[in-house]
Amino acid sequence: MKNNLLIIFFLFLHSTLSAHSGSIQGKVMDQQTNSPLEYARVAIPALNLQVSTNLSGTFFIANLEAGNYTLEFYCFGHAKKMLEVIVKDHETSTINIALETSLTQLKEVKIQTDQLANTNIISTIDIKLRPVNTAQDILRMIPGLFIAQHAGGGKAEQIFLRGFDCDHGTDINVSVDGMPVNMVSHAHGQGYADLHFLIPETVERVNVRKGCYNASIGNLATAGAVQFQTKTRLDNNIVSLEGGQFNTLRMFTMLNVLGEKARAKDQNFYIAGEYFYRRGYFDFPDNFSRSNVFAKYTGLVHKHHRVSLQLSNFDSKWNASGQIPERAVTSGLITRFGSIDPTEGGATSRLNASLKVESNLHHGHMLRQQIYFSKYDFNLFSNFTFYKNDPVNGDKIRQRDQRKILGYNSAIFHSAHVGKMYFNTEAGAQIRYDHVKNNELSNVSYNNQLLKRYALGDVNELNMAVYVNETIDVSKKIRINLGLREDYFLFDYTDKLNPMQQEAPVSKTILSPKFNLYYTLNQQAQLFFLSGKGFHSNDTRVVVTQKGHEILPPAYGAEVGGNFKPANSLLVTTSLWWLYLKQEFVYVGDEAVVEPSGKTQRVGLDLGLRYDINKYLFADADFNYSIPRAIGVASNENRIPLAPTITSIGGLSFKTNIGLSASLRYRYIADRPANESNTIVAKGYFINDAVLEYSMKKFVVGISAENILNQTWKEAQFETESQLKNESAPVTEIHFTSGTPFFMKAKVAFRF
Repeated sequence: MKNNLLIIFFLFLHSTLSAHSGSIQGKVMDQQTNSPLEYARVAIPALNLQVSTNLSGTFFIANLEAGNYTLEFYCFGHAKKMLEVIVKDHETSTINIALETSLTQLKEVKIQTDQLANTNIISTIDIKLRPVNTAQDILRMIPGLFIAQHAGGGKAEQIFLRGFDCDHGTDINVSVDGMPVNMVSHAHGQGYADLHFLIPETVERVNVRKGCYNASIGNLATAGAVQFQTKTRLDNNIVSLEGGQFNTLRMFTMLNVLGEKARAKDQNFYIAGEYFYRRGYFDFPDNFSRSNVFAKYTGLVHKHHRVSLQLSNFDSKWNASGQIPERAVTSGLITRFGSIDPTEGGATSRLNASLKVESNLHHGHMLRQQIYFSKYDFNLFSNFTFYKNDPVNGDKIRQRDQRKILGYNSAIFHSAHVGKMYFNTEAGAQIRYDHVKNNELSNVSYNNQLLKRYALGDVNELNMAVYVNETIDVSKKIRINLGLREDYFLFDYTDKLNPMQQEAPVSKTILSPKFNLYYTLNQQAQLFFLSGKGFHSNDTRVVVTQKGHEILPPAYGAEVGGNFKPANSLLVTTSLWWLYLKQEFVYVGDEAVVEPSGKTQRVGLDLGLRYDINKYLFADADFNYSIPRAIGVASNENRIPLAPTITSIGGLSFKTNIGLSASLRYRYIADRPANESNTIVAKGYFINDAVLEYSMKKFVVGISAENILNQTWKEAQFETESQLKNESAPVTEIHFTSGTPFFMKAKVAFRF
């Protein structure tokens, strides 16, 4: 592609800039986990010089005169460390250093040039001070992001972020260790992102990137992206047992495979396993079961090469009560935990494999390469309209998706400086190929016998991309980030219901530029301006049917804001953002039809507060306001159904040095339109959760409770036209899934 020339130019430029004088390259790691520390500060105080580590924890300082230098290393949550280094002419000194973790308070936070570092700091604080039980709990910690489950626990959650009803992932890019979670051209919905295969205890950290401002992230990253990274090393083996109301049981273990001698040589291999079962609180039991197995090896195979190999397998099955109509509850036909069609449910599985190699090259280059493979199976039974379309057999549907995904990611990182200006380059290439066999939507009877097929075919989708991220530290106060990305797509669909009417494959490219500016006034205040172009692809079946029309609808976003420390123990983040989406076509997987959607615009305000009340008590609150509107339609028809307008999360967290921790949380979402005219409203809710945990050297005990005030609330809500068995005509109203009632469970874990 043409942008390959751009990448080669940048690499040549920085190799030239750093090809003279002495230099220092190295890697900064966490002493406890042996994982790389991104955005750690590396300084040479005598030269008034400072750089940051990249996403792999590596750094490079060039153009140094021969001599002895004292380097200072610091990363939030870790103790500061000093190291003496000898630099020789025309040579590169290589060092690896591990920083010891420490209980850190906000008073130690200093606003730095890198705004992303502050974002990651907040994520780290939240994870450490709030015990996490499931991968869904981690998603709920993201400011402004809400989820809703409406199919017995096993289906991917519906996601809401920045004025988007992202459905199950259409406008949010989700990944785990570089592997995509989203399923393009999925049988149920575009970008379907099922995180149930992720064992929460294996998560090391989460990078949250709102907006479309990062060139390394492509398809589906319009509202934002969530990147999970799993642990590379265990300090202890652990066995855990959890049990609670509604016949809830969870067994979990995580074990080191290699001994102490191997781990001392930086060879780490662990296995994690999880089994979960819940009968559920619905009148017809969910009988939701899930089993996960995860294995990961990380180690040095050469002094310059680190290998990471991981395998995981996930299986799940469940029953579902589905979305029920309000009229059925108010009339007394069923309870709010009842069901119109108790035969809904599904099963899914996923096998993942990944091999990643990180290599430290000459002149401060770091090369990361990854190849991954996923084998996925999905089988879902749903009934949204009951007897509207077929008054005899009913409207139950089956959606199936069987696919294999093969992908390759590579990125090269390099740092150099000219005078007092520092250049940090990231250039990469990405390939993803999806092969979906028998992507199906069918009408079935209540005993799952096939009645009629609406869609059946094979999907082949290829996405290749190249990108470059250039970050320039113009001075200690000013940082500029320039990004450019080019994506190429090839869509092919074989329609097995119409074998004589096959359409030709469709290809398309899209160019996505980015520009970001950070200005640090001092250690208490920083301003930033972020901007970029993003996109989400449409379903392959839409692309081929529409002959390539509007298959990669672009999104344009901009954001202005700041990070502030008005007091020693108070951190404030705020931003005003704007996002515009062009005309697109939407494939409705539940109906096998294409619905046109016009231009949309979203404007919003984000505000985050973090406050250390004292050494042990920490408060946080996030407020998010958005105005989502359709463009080019009448004002009384321009609402975007289910798009959130006001959301907030927050609470108090208590943590001591003796192992006692507690958290009291709230989550709030306001009423929002359920249709374009706002004549039907999806009701908001205010829910409180709590966690209490005591951690000793060998044992951990804890209690967690959801919805501690036992509020009556609706988790998932939709405007739906349906017809019950005894009705002569369909009715349009809110259909919903009841939210969790008061639910308590206990945990005991043994570490050895």
